[in-house]
Amino acid sequence: MVVIDKIHLVVGLGNPGRDYEKSRHNVGFWLLDEWAAKARAIFSKEQRFQGLLAKGVTGMYGLKPTTYMNLSGRSVSAFAKYYKLSPSQILVVHDDLDLPVGSVRLKHGGGHGGHNGLRSITQEIGTDGYRRVRIGIGRPPEGWDVTNYVLGLVKPDEQAEICAAIIKVVDCLEAMRLGAFEQVMNRLNTRDKKKAEDI
Repeated sequence: MVVIDKIHLVVGLGNPGRDYEKSRHNVGFWLLDEWAAKARAIFSKEQRFQGLLAKGVTGMYGLKPTTYMNLSGRSVSAFAKYYKLSPSQILVVHDDLDLPVGSVRLKHGGGHGGHNGLRSITQEIGTDGYRRVRIGIGRPPEGWDVTNYVLGLVKPDEQAEICAAIIKVVDCLEAMRLGAFEQVMNRLNTRDKKKAEDI
């Protein structure tokens, strides 16, 4: 039986297919790839969950919806219903335009902020009470189309900063699985805020 408030499922948001592999919008997929390498987990297609699913050695699951971003909630909802998860047992990792490149923020609940993946998840599971990891990709230059920006390729310097953020989060996933989400949130958010103030 799953214990409430311990993270049981990590959902990485992104779009399937080679055309999107290196786009800013696929940050969630990148994090799950890093987690899978560390957790000795292998992703395989799970049709009933409309996604790629892996299970780590400690029992945590990683899910990459293959529905495309704006229908991600179908995958998350199917998994949550099958395993009878509460929203607080679900951690969603996604890109965030409102954070500087490589910044990290954890939060519990809240609006979708215009992110179509979050909007879909909230609609499908009927609540916004799941947990999130927001990884900053920065805002596009003035005059740029936002859709083209998030689906565009990450620059090498941005890649390094985002990868560093991903590693930082992956190193904390086991603590979150064991129920220390609030402690991890306070530590990472404070450290990240201090870094931003030093710039």
